[in-house]
Amino acid sequence: MKKILLVLFLVFGFTTLVWADDDHDDDDDDRDDEAIELPAVTVIPTGTVRAKFEYQPKPNNARFNVRTARFGIGGELYSHFAYKMEIDLSDEGKIKMVDAYVAAKIYRGLNFSIGFMRVPFTIDAHRSPHLQYFANRSFIAKQVGNVRDIGAVLGWKFGKRVPTNLQVGMFNGSGLIESLSTYWTQHYNYSAKVSIAPVREMNFVASYQTTMPEDVRIHLYDVGCTYRTGRWIMEAEYLRKEYTRGTFTGVNAVDAFFCYGIPVKGFFKTISFLGRYDYMDDHSNGIAGDDGGLFANDRRRHRATAGMTFSLGLPFTADIRLNYEKYFYDKGVTPNPSGHDKIVVEFMAHF
Repeated sequence: MKKILLVLFLVFGFTTLVWADDDHDDDDDDRDDEAIELPAVTVIPTGTVRAKFEYQPKPNNARFNVRTARFGIGGELYSHFAYKMEIDLSDEGKIKMVDAYVAAKIYRGLNFSIGFMRVPFTIDAHRSPHLQYFANRSFIAKQVGNVRDIGAVLGWKFGKRVPTNLQVGMFNGSGLIESLSTYWTQHYNYSAKVSIAPVREMNFVASYQTTMPEDVRIHLYDVGCTYRTGRWIMEAEYLRKEYTRGTFTGVNAVDAFFCYGIPVKGFFKTISFLGRYDYMDDHSNGIAGDDGGLFANDRRRHRATAGMTFSLGLPFTADIRLNYEKYFYDKGVTPNPSGHDKIVVEFMAHF
């Protein structure tokens, strides 16, 4: 099965190059007489900054933080290829690559991407920072379903009455590591994701991923639905993570939220009221400890978040997010330093 998938990706990649260049292969005899007009190459810069202040009442501590400082460029090359390169200057205090891939339009909704990118899996983990509804990501987006890797994705968008987006991907399973020049593997990361909109207001998403960080293969299943009507946005998502050979107990994760936006006149254009509940079981990232066994990197917890977002409605996206997070742990669990109840005030700007 792995060899078949690998061959399919190579075939689609080669076919992409052939079809992408197909429009320039006609009328060879006329090339000397007529100049070939090619579409312009586009270069579009993008950037996102998220700066915030956080206060935890119980430990009575606080901090200023720059959680995101992304800058990148993207665009199209002669209408057939697209590209994106993006880095984050402040990803948990480090400079990290976010995206670096090339995409090609194949034929009638088919597209092929290769490079470093977000693995097609889940709803919330796929949101860019400027599209997030809350100051801090859900447990699904941060701990359980957050994966970027180097590989290839084949996508197919089809259906006018019922728009459908299907993606299948094959990745190294290594992420972006410094030793990639000497990295080879037989244990790939596979993923598949389908998004269906049976009606205009509703979008269903189902996805699957299997990865093998070290010696234990992990299977992840995710389903979710987003519903938009009037000023309301509601979303619910469930993820199940299973570890083979009984090496760690399966993980359940839930994320559900609502957003109600009110247009206003004046300095702000929209004020939104939000609420979220998310949950996760004891979670392991699949990396063994000193004893050779898997352990819980993140402890089981519930969280309730209430918030308001003030949107300026400028040509670039600019929001002020005010959130309060309430955590619930099992008796005897000591939260990590950032896992206490907190008040967050975040300023976000995107262009």
